[in-house]
Amino acid sequence: QVQVMESGGGSVQSGGSLRLSCAASEPIFATGYLAWFRQAPGKEREGVSAIRPRDDTTYYADSVKGRFTASKDNTKKSVYLQLDNLQPEDTAVYYCEADHLNSGASPLVDRYFLFWGQGTQVTVFS
Repeated sequence: QVQVMESGGGSVQSGGSLRLSCAASEPIFATGYLAWFRQAPGKEREGVSAIRPRDDTTYYADSVKGRFTASKDNTKKSVYLQLDNLQPEDTAVYYCEADHLNSGASPLVDRYFLFWGQGTQVTVFS
């Protein structure tokens, strides 16, 4: 069974930084996609960033480009999301999701993923 587990998160002041971590079991880490989604109260879950570990291809939502950075560690079968210059509108529960995607499926669209973690809260105060 695929396991996905996030860690990190917390509360920071506007302009601050946080780092999220996500560990995923094989074979998804080696051959699939790992993506970060977030959901704020009363809003739909939105794609933030994704990475394809086998070739380090990364994807970012326009709202976070230049502020968030995805990376991976093969030895730990983990991916990371560095969140810099955080703003109050980044406040949400962040979920790591994992799956293999069919050709043409966007890794920033929630419905293509079947496996996700419990979520971690990110709160940014002004």
